[in-house]
Amino acid sequence: MFQSRVFCGFVAGCVLSCWPAIAAGDAKPTAPPPPPPPRPPKACATPEFRQFDFWIGDWAVTDPKGIAAGTNIITLDLNGCVLHEHWTGSKGGAGESFNIYDGAAKRWHQTWVDNGGTLLALDGGLVDGRMVLSGPGRGPKGEPVVNRIAWEKLADGRVRQTWTVSSDGGATWATAFDGFYAKR
Repeated sequence: MFQSRVFCGFVAGCVLSCWPAIAAGDAKPTAPPPPPPPRPPKACATPEFRQFDFWIGDWAVTDPKGIAAGTNIITLDLNGCVLHEHWTGSKGGAGESFNIYDGAAKRWHQTWVDNGGTLLALDGGLVDGRMVLSGPGRGPKGEPVVNRIAWEKLADGRVRQTWTVSSDGGATWATAFDGFYAKR
């Protein structure tokens, strides 16, 4: 018959845990617990998810003439799956984007929103070492346009971002933004 006693005690002012004391001869050896199952690989560990990491950082952004355009902080969030952009323009504009590699579609996606009511949904990927994302949008008068934004890492460690817009289906392009990112 199984009998147990509970033993609790104090040692040098510390409380010991209470446990059942098993009567001699009633104890049975137990096998060690099985090892935990292997952890699955991280969801965003493939090289494609790292293609846009050159944009991560705390940046001062200027136009081609060196005039301050704003600041941009790009963080790697959600277990390394998402690049989260935090833009603050020098003239009061602000916006954020979420950027992720879509493994099923095998392309990058960006969703941008800002305090002026702009929403952009862009898709694309690496083209000749540049991250190029594009998608449909609306111009200032509501007309349909195509937005194309490209980021490239420069030899001096800066990043250049160019945003061009076409209102004729891609036959001609106008520059909406041209910025140089330098680490702060």
